[in-house]
This record gives sequence, C-alpha cells and structure tokens, in this order.
Amino acid sequence: MTDPDHAVRSTLAVALQYDAPDAPKVIAVGRGLIGEKIIATARAHGVPLSENAPLAEALSTLEIDTEIPEQLYTAVAEILAFLLKASRSA
Repeated sequence: MTDPDHAVRSTLAVALQYDAPDAPKVIAVGRGLIGEKIIATARAHGVPLSENAPLAEALSTLEIDTEIPEQLYTAVAEILAFLLKASRSA
C-alpha cells in the first residue's frame, strides 16, 4: 500500500543565511507542509536548492537564528559553494 501524502509529510527543509564573515545560520526549518512551503518560497524567489538529507537532519536540530556549529562547517561550505556556482550559471 502506498501513501500519496508520505512524500509531503516526510519533506524536511532548512534555510540558511550567510553573511560573511560570520558563520551561516539557520533561518527556517520545517517538515511536511511547512517544509514544502519553505521550498516553494525559495523557488519563487530564485534561491538555488540542494538536497542533503543527513545535513538537513543535523541542521534541523538547531534553534532558528543560530549559527551552525563548527563541526558542520565543511559540509555547509560544500553546499554553499555548490549553490554559488549554480546561481552564477543560472
């Protein structure tokens, strides 16, 4: 049996803001319909997206407006580099 709503319920979205020289910080987290809304809003504003479920899970445990912890710097830096490159080629 399949559940057509499963994909929406399991959607996790984490929005980051990066203003150098500070560390990136989490500005929004949502699961299910809220996650879908975060993704739709990003797309509507031309914000590039990246999928990384383990990183999203780790970031989703942080409070909103919290800088990412040092142990996640490398993973987030890779995502930011990918997104920067994607936005330049768009």
